Amino acid sequence: MKNVKTIALATALAATAAMSAPTFAADRGDDIRSGDYSWMQFNAMYAFNELPRTDADDGGHDYLEMEFGGRAGFVDLYGYVDVFNLATGDSGDKADGSGKSKMFMKFAPRFSIDAITGWDLSAGPIQEVYFSTLFNWGGGAVGEDVNASFWGIGADVMVPWLGKTGMNLYAHYDMNGKEWNGYQFSMNWFKPFVNFDNGSFVSFQGYIDYQFGADDDYGNEFVPMSSNGGAAYFGVHWHSDNYALGYGLKAYQDVYLLEDGAGIVGLETTGFAHYLTATYKF
Repeated sequence: MKNVKTIALATALAATAAMSAPTFAADRGDDIRSGDYSWMQFNAMYAFNELPRTDADDGGHDYLEMEFGGRAGFVDLYGYVDVFNLATGDSGDKADGSGKSKMFMKFAPRFSIDAITGWDLSAGPIQEVYFSTLFNWGGGAVGEDVNASFWGIGADVMVPWLGKTGMNLYAHYDMNGKEWNGYQFSMNWFKPFVNFDNGSFVSFQGYIDYQFGADDDYGNEFVPMSSNGGAAYFGVHWHSDNYALGYGLKAYQDVYLLEDGAGIVGLETTGFAHYLTATYKF
C-alpha cells in the first residue's frame, strides 16, 4: 500500500511563515483567504520490500504518485493518488495478474478552528488548532481494499529543530466493517537542513502514523488483526524549484493493524522498506 513520502512543499512554506508570524491572527488578520496557496507535483517512485506482502512477493514495484495540497480559507488539505506497476511488470508484489489493487488514495482535509471561530487558539508551541479528518481508499494487499476514515483534533506545533510539525489524534472508523475501531496518532515534518547557493536545499522529511486501542478480535483466520501498529517514514530529499530527488527508509510494525506472519495467509507486516523518488513540481 503506501509510503507517504514527499511531505508537502506546502509544509515547508508554512513552516517558514510560522517562524516570522507565530499565530493565525498575525498571519491573516481579518481576511482568512489572504494566505491561500496550492501546489501539485508528480513523483515517479520505486519501492523495495514494501509491506504488507506475502512470502511469494519480492516487494519491489514502480508507481506514479500525484501529490497535492494547499490552504483555502479555513481548509488545509493534503492528499495523493498512487497508480502502481506502470511498467506492467510480471514480477513483484504489484505484478499484473496478481489480482491486487492498481490504485491507492489518501485524502486528508483539516478545518481550522481558529479561522472558523475567529479565536486565536495558539499557546506556547501550538500555532493553530484543527478539526482533522483522514481517508484511506484502495490498495488492498489481500482481500478487500482499505476503506478507512479517521476523525479527530489536530494542531501545528513548533518542535525543536524540526520546526512546524503537523500533529493529529483521530478515532478510526472502518467503513468496510461499519464500526469504530481504535485510534491513530499522526505527525509529519519537513526540515530543510542544507542550503546551496543556487537556492536548492536538502530536507529531512517524514511522518509517523500509529494506530492503537483497536479490537484485536476484528480479523479472521486468514488475516488476524493486531490491537496496535503503524509506520514511520524518514526521508532525505534534494529540492530545487522544479525538481526533487529523494531516498526514504520506512519502518513498519503490524501496519494497517494486520498481525505479522499470522493466519493462513502469513502476511508480512513488520519490517523495513526503501523508497527512491524523482519529482516534478507544478
